[in-house]
Amino acid sequence: MNSQQQQKSDEGGTLRRGLKSRHMAMISLGGSIGTGLFLASGGAIHSAGSGGALVAYLLIGIMVYFLMTSLGEMATYMPVSGTFSTYANRFVDPSFGFALGWNYWYNWAITIAAELSAATMIMKFWFPDSSSFLWCALFLILMVGLNLLSVKGYGESEYWFAMIKIITVIVFIGVGILMLIGIWGGESVGFKNLTETPFPGGFLATLGVFMAAGFSFQGTELVGVTAGESENPRSSIPRAIRSVFWRILLFYILAILVIGLLIPYTDEQLAGDTVATSPFTIIFEKAGLSIAASVMNAVILTSVLSAGNSGMYASTRMLWVLAKEGKAPRFLARLNKRGVPIMALLATAAVGTLAFFSSLFGDGDVYVWLLNASGMSGFIVWLGIAISHYRFRRAYLAQGKSLADLPYRAKWFPLGPILAMILCIIVIIGQSYGAYADGEVDWPYLFASYVGIPLFLAIWLGHKWKHRTKLLKLSECDLDTDVSR
Repeated sequence: MNSQQQQKSDEGGTLRRGLKSRHMAMISLGGSIGTGLFLASGGAIHSAGSGGALVAYLLIGIMVYFLMTSLGEMATYMPVSGTFSTYANRFVDPSFGFALGWNYWYNWAITIAAELSAATMIMKFWFPDSSSFLWCALFLILMVGLNLLSVKGYGESEYWFAMIKIITVIVFIGVGILMLIGIWGGESVGFKNLTETPFPGGFLATLGVFMAAGFSFQGTELVGVTAGESENPRSSIPRAIRSVFWRILLFYILAILVIGLLIPYTDEQLAGDTVATSPFTIIFEKAGLSIAASVMNAVILTSVLSAGNSGMYASTRMLWVLAKEGKAPRFLARLNKRGVPIMALLATAAVGTLAFFSSLFGDGDVYVWLLNASGMSGFIVWLGIAISHYRFRRAYLAQGKSLADLPYRAKWFPLGPILAMILCIIVIIGQSYGAYADGEVDWPYLFASYVGIPLFLAIWLGHKWKHRTKLLKLSECDLDTDVSR
C-alpha cells in the first residue's frame, strides 16, 4: 500500500483498506434501518396520523439526503476515518473538531449500552426467565469479536445484518401492497385511512414526529467513518451516497405509507413499543402469517446487533483518530497486526459495559441521563457535517481549485448544507416539545432533552480557552493532506 492507501498510527501500524464496494453499499443501505422503522413508526402514525408521519419522515429524509451528499463530497476527496472530527478540525476550527470527535465517540459508546439493553429484552421474548447479564456478556463478546477479526469482519457481518433487514422491508412492502389491492388478506382497504383524517394531531403532533424521525435516521453517517478503510473510496463512496435517496424513498416513506393505509391511526396497538405491537407484526398477522411475532423479533434482534456492531466500529475508529492526533491518550492509537485499533476497541467496550450496568442498578437514572445526552449528540454531529461542508467548498474555491477536479460533487450547493443546517437546528430546538405537552413545563424532561448541548459546549469552549484556537481563514484550511488519488 502507498501513503494514499493507508493511514499511519504513532506506533507505525496501519488501518487496512479492506471494505469492498458491496460492504460500503450495504453499510449505507442498512445504516438507518432499525427499531426506528420496525417499532417507532407505529407510534408516529398513532400520534400524528398517516399524513403527519409521512410529512415528518419526508422532511427528515430530505435533510439526511443533503447531509449525506455533503459528507460524500468531503469523504471522497479526503477519505479518513476521523471524518467529522478531521473535517471540522481542518475546515472550521481545531477546537470544534476536538469537541465533535469526542461527542461522536461518546454518542456511540453509550448507544452500545442501549443496544445491549435492547438485545437482552428481545431475548426474554423467547426466554423470559433468563439472565440479563448472560445475554449482555454474550452479545458484547460477539460485537467485540467481530470487530477484532479485521475490518473485513465488520464489513461482512454488516453486509448480512443489512441484507436481513432489507429483505424484511421489501417483503413487508410487497405483502402490504397485495393487501391494499385485495389480493391478499381479504377486502381491499384502499386509501381511506390516509384521506379521511391525514393530520389528526395538527402541526404540533407532526412536529413531535419530526423529532422522533430524526433519531430513526441516525447511523446514515457511518459511511463517512468507513471511508478511511474503503478499498476504492473514489467509486464506492459516491455509489453508497447515491443509494441514500432510494433507501429513504423505499424503506421509510413506502413502509410508512403501507402502515398508514392498512392500520387506522386510532388503533391503540400502534402506541405500543413491543414486538407484538410492531406495525410489521400486526400487518404480517393480518396477512395470515401466524409466526410473524417470532420472525420480527429475530429481525429486530439482528437490527439491534447491527447497531451495536456499527457503534463499536465507529466509536473505536473515532477514538483511534483522536489518539493519533494527540487529542486522546497515545496508547489508544495502538493497532494489532490486522490493523484493528485494539486499545481503542477495548476502551470503548469497557465504557459501553459500564453504562449497561448503570441501567440495571437502582432506578437507572444515570443511564437515562447518559442516553438523553447521547440522543442530542447525533444531531450535533449532523450540524457539524453541514457546517464543515459549507466551509470546505468555500475554502476549495478560495484556494483556486477547480470543482471539476472533485471526485464527487454534492448538488444544490449552498442550498443543500444551509437547508440541512436549518432543519438540524429546528430538530435540536424542538427537543423540548414534549416538555410542554400537558400545558405545564416539565423541567426535568426539559433539562434531560438538552443536557447534550452544555456537554458539547463545555468540551468545545474548554479546548478553545486552553489552546486559544480561532476560526480558520479560508486560505488556511488544509485541503492537501490525505487527499485521494
